[in-house]
Amino acid sequence: MSRRFLLCLAGAAAVAACGGQSAAPPSRDASGTVVPPPSIPRRFGSIGRAATTAEIRAWDIDVNPTGKGLPAGRGTYAAGAAVFARQCVACHGAHGEGLGPYPRLISGPRTAFDFATDPAIPKTVGNYWPYATTLYDYIHRAMPLTAPGSLSSDDVYSVVAYLLAENGVITKTMVIDARSLPRVQMPGRGHFVADDRRGGALFR
Repeated sequence: MSRRFLLCLAGAAAVAACGGQSAAPPSRDASGTVVPPPSIPRRFGSIGRAATTAEIRAWDIDVNPTGKGLPAGRGTYAAGAAVFARQCVACHGAHGEGLGPYPRLISGPRTAFDFATDPAIPKTVGNYWPYATTLYDYIHRAMPLTAPGSLSSDDVYSVVAYLLAENGVITKTMVIDARSLPRVQMPGRGHFVADDRRGGALFR
């Protein structure tokens, strides 16, 4: 039996299991009578269960531009410098300059420039990120690369404070928390515009 034929059979079975229609011929018994397919149960025996409230809360960690979702905690520039030196320099460099394929985080041009016409312009926290709150969101969910989600809320707030201060967005004395972070105005905000398209029937 060829590999292609086996793959086709597997695909047909998958379509049938999902409630779709397949081009595979119907099953027949020894006398040639069509055998109806078995009913698909709503649950497959003991596989799976409903997620608990605590489990859902543990995964519900996104932070939007308004700051909704920011947790308790606080961070400072000094604490952030220590966390950055311990967790971030291997990829982003001691001065946030970016190493190899890893992005530059600090500095970058602030005067008139156009990302759309010059892709060589480095996009950093200071000149590109539109919202300070989503900086927290990304670091919390995705960093450090080898152990995402391992930093505490205080660690993340501190790294955010460090990056914002090093980019000249805030002072080194400012404490970052759920109240102060949404108030930070990012220099790169003006590079983005609201998508006010209403779209057609498919988008309603």
